[in-house]
Amino acid sequence: MRIAVTNCNTTPAMTEQIVRGARSAAGPGTLITGHTPDWGPESAEGWLDSYLSAAAVLDLLRRLDGPVDAVVMAGFGEHGREGARELLDVPVVDITEAAAHLACLLGRRFGVVTTLDRTTGQIQDSLHTAGVGQNCAAVVGTGLSVLDLDEDSDRTTSAFVAAGRRAMAAGAEVLVLGCAGMTGLERGVSAALGTPVVDGVGAAVRLAESLVSLGLTTSRVGGYAKPLPKHRTWHPPGAG
Repeated sequence: MRIAVTNCNTTPAMTEQIVRGARSAAGPGTLITGHTPDWGPESAEGWLDSYLSAAAVLDLLRRLDGPVDAVVMAGFGEHGREGARELLDVPVVDITEAAAHLACLLGRRFGVVTTLDRTTGQIQDSLHTAGVGQNCAAVVGTGLSVLDLDEDSDRTTSAFVAAGRRAMAAGAEVLVLGCAGMTGLERGVSAALGTPVVDGVGAAVRLAESLVSLGLTTSRVGGYAKPLPKHRTWHPPGAG
C-alpha cells in the first residue's frame, strides 16, 4: 500500500518531520511518500496562507508521480480537502478530520491545542464543516508559530501542556495536536496531563490504511462528483 502525505507548506524540514511521524504510525507493508508544494507559504498561519496552501497542494496532487492508494493531507485546519476529494480517485484523509473523529471515540468532548491564536477560528470552522465541531470543547493556542516548534523542544512541550490544561478546564476529555509539526509530542504530553492525546498525522495514516483495506473510496454521488470538464489554468511551473 502506498500513501502520499502532503505538507501544506513549502518547508522541507517540516515535510521530513511529518513523514517520520507517518512512517512510525504506518503498518507493515505501507510505503509512505512525503510531498512538499513547490510554491505557497513557508508556513500556514491564517486565512491567506490557508487558501494559498490549498491551491498549491491541489496543484501538487494533480502532478503526483506514480500511482498511490490514498492521500493524507497534513495541514491542520487548512483548506483544500474537499477539492482533493473531487480531484482524486483514491481516499483523501485530512489530519484535522481524522484526529477529531478518533478523539470522539475516546471521550465525550475534545480540545485542540494549536500554534497561534489567530488560527483558532479557522480550525473551528474546519471542525464544523467536518461535522465534529459540536464535540470540540475548546481550541487553544500555544503562542508559538509553526516555525518555532522545532527550535526548543522543551519550550514547545511546556507550552503545549499549559494550553492543554486550559482546554481541559474548558471541558476537554481528550486532546488533539493542532499542527502537523507537533507530531511526536503526543506521548510526553499525554503522560504529563493524564489524558489521551491524538496526533492527526498518525490518525490519518491509520484511517487511510483502513479505507484502502476495506476497498472504500470517495463517493461520486453529490458533493464529491468529479470536476466538470473544462479548461483550467494552473500555476505555471517555475513562476514566482
